[in-house]
Amino acid sequence: MCGICCVVTLCSQRAIHDFLSEDILCHLRRRGPDSSQELIKTVSDLSYQCVFSGHVLHMRGLVTPQPLEDANNNVFLWNGEIFSGVHVGNLENDTEVVFHHLASCSSEMDILSLFSSLQGPWAFIYYEAPSHSLWFGRDYFGRRSLLWQFSNEADRAFWLSSVSGCSESGSQWQEVPACGIFKIDLKACAATKSLSLTLFPWKYSCREKAVEEKCIHVLDQVSKDLPNHVHLVLNESNLRAPVIPLNKTVSKASSACPSSNFSNINGVVSVETLQEFLAEEHKKNLACQFIDVLNEAVKRRVLCLCRDPDQITRKVPSMSHKRAHIAVLFSGGIDSMVIAALADKHVPLEEPIDLLNVAFMMKEQAKHRGTTKRQTGHEVQLDLLCPQESCQDPAADTGTHSSCFDVPDRITGRAGLKELEAINPSRTWNFVEINVTLEELKKMRKEHINYLIYPLDTVLDDSIGCAIWFASRGEGFISNQGELKPYKSPAKVVLTGIGADEQLAGYSRHRVCFTKDGFKGLNKELEMELGRISSRNLGRDDRIIGDHGKEARFPFLDEDVVSFLNSLPVSEKADLTLPRGIGEKLILRLAAKELGLTASAVLPKRAVQFGSRIAKLESNSEKASDTCSRLKLLSVDEL
Repeated sequence: MCGICCVVTLCSQRAIHDFLSEDILCHLRRRGPDSSQELIKTVSDLSYQCVFSGHVLHMRGLVTPQPLEDANNNVFLWNGEIFSGVHVGNLENDTEVVFHHLASCSSEMDILSLFSSLQGPWAFIYYEAPSHSLWFGRDYFGRRSLLWQFSNEADRAFWLSSVSGCSESGSQWQEVPACGIFKIDLKACAATKSLSLTLFPWKYSCREKAVEEKCIHVLDQVSKDLPNHVHLVLNESNLRAPVIPLNKTVSKASSACPSSNFSNINGVVSVETLQEFLAEEHKKNLACQFIDVLNEAVKRRVLCLCRDPDQITRKVPSMSHKRAHIAVLFSGGIDSMVIAALADKHVPLEEPIDLLNVAFMMKEQAKHRGTTKRQTGHEVQLDLLCPQESCQDPAADTGTHSSCFDVPDRITGRAGLKELEAINPSRTWNFVEINVTLEELKKMRKEHINYLIYPLDTVLDDSIGCAIWFASRGEGFISNQGELKPYKSPAKVVLTGIGADEQLAGYSRHRVCFTKDGFKGLNKELEMELGRISSRNLGRDDRIIGDHGKEARFPFLDEDVVSFLNSLPVSEKADLTLPRGIGEKLILRLAAKELGLTASAVLPKRAVQFGSRIAKLESNSEKASDTCSRLKLLSVDEL
């Protein structure tokens, strides 16, 4: 994982370094703490300049400083991992492998064919010197962040960066759309003194009319967000999507309440309900196939990193303490439980796995002060516990410390830990209790988090972004012989369950859609979910987690996992005629039961902002879609 940046100027009177601000470099260094370098390319006769800045987090092979440059003056910046498609040996570095393949490409089609074959998360910038071309883009799902910014017409400058900094006057950073690969002909742009982008969109191998309609839609979507002086051209050369299209088949049987035999009249759900489904050979086979493909995805993500030589193979646990290399964003919900259970199959036995569980301080307040809205029944108001020190020292009062951070995700997380310990009692499971006060939340948001969430700006982005930032930082407490001791996770790889809800109808809005429009409407909604996951979630999450010098890895968004799920009709993946805790993500729940999980297999979906209790922490009147005033950034002119 790396922080990469490139600035291009056309005929500017300003020095190229003036365009690369120190705050961007600071943010990039946090992503890539192991090596930092810059390289400037000046093409005087064509009046353009480029500066390339690379900041490396060492994960595989030998440490490979970036940017890379070859004998033909080609320059490469890479932020990604190759898990399949192109062979990367155990001792090789994938940055060098991809650059070697790129250097051997002799045409546009060769370059597109290479990126069509790659499986794994990536963002890249490639300067092809002989043709004066700058290539860049993100993988099909947008699992790695890449932002762009365009200056006004006078400066004619253009930025690409993993993270943002202070905006140039009148300019805005935006996420590079993960809809294909872009190319800039710098020679032509310098001659015309204008910026023109060529987009090679991702395509499925399907009907020509459908492809043409999608390309027109992509062109319109990307163009509307570009400044007027930046031109976009579509090139329909074949950049093949790495997954198969979504199966939208709706059979007559599935549309006629497929699981009525299993529906419980009282809406009660239990693990026994899953066992009834698994008695059906077809459903059991599907669950096992899903386990197989997801297991391989997790395996690739926990083994593709540098370890001590004696930890490369699984061994009988030794007495010596080993450091964790793998962490899981862990709520105790079904997504994180399945990932942890599968990781356990491949992480060396003597190596701990860190389960990162975040909670924001709260208290129960039975009555409101003053004239406030009356509460009904047993309802309670969640609020901050004002005296910060009363929950700060775990050794002072363990009971108080636990209670004020006993948010829903903490409770289900502890229950999930017991399930995992039952599956493998030989494993050291580090359940990391990450406790956040309002004061620390405000401080860290101002110092770090707001820049990472940007250019997203909603209340929902703030809640999720802050929760993930504190969780992935990994600073908290672990239980040691009954006592809570301070602990900071050393794991460089952070596994996250994003992608499960989007593909398996895990959100409440999917039930609403199904109730209104049936399986056909649900198919349309799920197709939209994956289509927008890059802009709604993944760029933000990569920036957030990467800020700690850690790498986010997404097993549910492995290309083989997505293709397997896309191949199934929606009725095989979810059955929203069944109650919550069963119907949504049904195939995953069946897989969890097969893996030996119990109560967690039937836990209903609970979003991280509610489970960690960050939602409504600072304002009860906000809506998730509102612009968040706490995320305001300064422009260069305001400094």
